[in-house]
This record gives sequence, C-alpha cells and structure tokens, in this order.
Amino acid sequence: MGATGNVGREMLAILAERAFPMDEVAAVASSRSHGTEIELGDTGKMLKCKNIEHFDFSGWDIALFACGSGPTKEYAPKAAAAGCVVIDNSSLYRMDPDVPLVVPEVNPDAIDGFRKKNIIANPNCSTAQMVVALKPLHDLAKITRVVVSTYQSVSGAGKQGMDELFEQSRAIFVGDQVEPRKFTKQIAFNVIPHIDVFMDDGFTKEEWKMVVETKKILDPKVKVQATCVRVPVFVGHSESISLEFEKEITAEQAQDALREAPGIMLVDKREDGGYVTPVECAGDYATFVSRVREDPTVDNGLVLWCVSDNLRKGAALNAVQIAELLGRRHLKKG
Repeated sequence: MGATGNVGREMLAILAERAFPMDEVAAVASSRSHGTEIELGDTGKMLKCKNIEHFDFSGWDIALFACGSGPTKEYAPKAAAAGCVVIDNSSLYRMDPDVPLVVPEVNPDAIDGFRKKNIIANPNCSTAQMVVALKPLHDLAKITRVVVSTYQSVSGAGKQGMDELFEQSRAIFVGDQVEPRKFTKQIAFNVIPHIDVFMDDGFTKEEWKMVVETKKILDPKVKVQATCVRVPVFVGHSESISLEFEKEITAEQAQDALREAPGIMLVDKREDGGYVTPVECAGDYATFVSRVREDPTVDNGLVLWCVSDNLRKGAALNAVQIAELLGRRHLKKG
C-alpha cells in the first residue's frame, strides 16, 4: 500500500534484498497511480500498480501500509477484516492499546497481541532508531531519563521535502528567489526546529511521538524529552542522546553492550572521522552509534550519537522485519 511513495518503493526494494519468502506480491496505490509500473527492487520484475479503491484483500497474508493516516483509516480495517494482517507505517494506530507497536530488536514479544485487531504499528522514524540504540543499555543499567535532540532529513517529509531542498539549493546558487512550500521556512543551508504541528504545551507532535512511543516500546517508566529539528540532509536521521541510568555504567561497558546488540553497528574511534554521518548510513540496514562518552554533569550519565537511514530502519526495513517476525512466530503455524 502506497507502493509509489518513497517508503513504499523502499519496502519493495528491501523485500527483494532480504529474499522475503513470498509467492505473490501486489503493488497497490491510489487511483492516480493505477497502472503505473514499479520495479520489485533490483529483481527486474515489474509490478503494475493496482487501485486501492477496488483491491480485494481476501486471500492475502500481509499488507504493508505506507500511505498515510487518511487512507489507512479507511482501508486498514477492511484488510484486517478480510484476514490480512496489516503492518502500518502511519501514526494512526501507534498508541492504540489493542495494537502492538513493534521494533523487532527491542520488543519482539509484543507482536503476539496482533490478533486483537489484525494490525501491527510501525513506530515513528526517529523513535525506531533511538530505541534500538537504547535497548541494550536499558537492559544493562536501566535508563531513567532520555534527552534527545534530532537532526532529521528532508526525506522524512516525503518526496516533496526532498524536491524542496534540491530546488532551493539550486535557486540559491543561481541567485533566484527561495520560497518555502513544504516547510515553514527555507530548508536549504538552514535548520528548522519544527516538525509536525505545535501542541498546547509548546512541544511539537513529532516530539510528543518520540516520548509516548519510547515509553510504549521500551519502558513506560522512562522519562523522555525531545527537540526535533529538520536539517538540509536528503536521507538519514541523526540524534544526540543524553541518558541517565539507575545503575552505574561506564562508557566502555556501554560500548561492549552496543557492539554485541542486534541491529547496531558501533563505530566509535576518538579521532578525526571516527564516527558515522547520515551520508554514510544511507542505504544501510544498521543503526549506527558513535561518540559514546560519560556525562560528568549527572550521576550515571552517558551521551551518544546515533545515525540511521530513516527510509530503511525508520520505516520500510522495520516494517519488513515485523513481517519476518510475524511469519516466523505465527503465519507458518497457520
């Protein structure tokens, strides 16, 4: 679902890359994309987009939804009612108590609750990479507080966001006027401390999502404070994360735990270039962690740098990993 969008295309690519065991796959999109041909990763196989308005979900096992909350609200319950398990990338069901919110490296057991609605939620992109990095540290010394500042790429705002960064950058070089359309201010050569709508308490909805989703996925007792910033990067979200723990923990202990944890690549050399940036993580599966150090301003504190491809681990990859987990734990038994 949403096969022609950034995340939908990435989902198809990852299904092919990971050799997902599928007998049949359908690319589904809105009526305006009906008949559009889209490639199934680099397999050479072309799929003709089907119109969601006329798509019959009966007989299908899994539906990967990457089409926004509006279409999801209309079609996800129809798919679920037809016996097709929905893995939804929108924010619509994330905080529904009857819908599991899953990051396979962090809370795989939560998937067992999918039968209540036949729907599984995929978390927000910035939350997904952060909880992957936090999980081994939480297991080791129990995190009590998280303060995170994000540096989020324009691809998180879809194709329009990527186009706007490209067009504005070109306009500035040739001396043309820059007019924001997708974003509230100029994004080229600038940063914008505003993602999603503002809430009554002064935080944005993106920041609220990081708080409540982290609590649901990792631990409801963890205190989380987030500042989410859009930066002029095409792909890859970065996060500066400050942590406080219940127990004493050293940077070396944290590095050892991160080095062994699933889904994480520790690149932490205390030298020029001994860390990972968004450009380097684009197209990769891993959540990269760098610059792990002790925080001398608090008891049992650590600071780290976390980078991941938001179209992959933040969206499409996590959805496919959920599908793999679902298949291993449930579908093969059916």
